This record gives sequence, C-alpha cells and structure tokens, in this order.
Amino acid sequence: MARRPFDCGIDAAVDVIGGKWKVLILWALDSGPRRSGELRRMLPGVSEKMLTQHLRELEADGVVHREVHAEVPPRVEYSLTELGITLNTALEPLGEWGRLHKQRIERARGIGGRGDDD
Repeated sequence: MARRPFDCGIDAAVDVIGGKWKVLILWALDSGPRRSGELRRMLPGVSEKMLTQHLRELEADGVVHREVHAEVPPRVEYSLTELGITLNTALEPLGEWGRLHKQRIERARGIGGRGDDD
C-alpha cells in the first residue's frame, strides 16, 4: 500500500504514535534502555506480537533504537533515539493534561477509577 504525504504536523505525529501501546512504550523507554521482556512486564496486557510490531514501527520511524549485543543467547535492548527523546518531551504536556482530567474522563465514560492521580 502506497503511503501518502502527511497533511500537517499533527497528522505526522499521530501516525508515529498511533496505537494503544506506542506512547506507553515510549514512556517506558524514557528512563533508559529496556529489553523486550522488561517492556512486557511494564505494560501489562500487551501481547508479545503487538509489542514486537510496535517496536519495529517505532524503529522504522527513527524514534527507537534496537541494539543487538553479541552474546549467547543474543541480548537485544531498545532505547530512545534523539528523535524519540524529543517526541517524549512533546508528549509531556499531553500526559499532564491527561493526569489533570483523567477522573473527569473516566466519569464521563462510566469507568471506575483506581482512586489515584496518575
């Protein structure tokens, strides 16, 4: 399928972070390199297939770096690139907005919150 040019910056950004898990993967990598098993534990509910797919897409978009260490068995770590770090910085205000309005959104959707603020 041929890709079309983006209409605007928001279009490009949303295409990179689209999907339930991509932003959470970026958040998990914010504190440093992680192996895929670590990421799966940090993201309860993500399947190995979906995690692998999203990591590959984020790598193809240049926001995540995949490093294979020459060991037996091979050790693979994922980390943010400079582009990924700037993307996480750009997402911080969105995360703050979500923290401020999470309970209101949950109430509007009839979702029971956990009672915390994060």
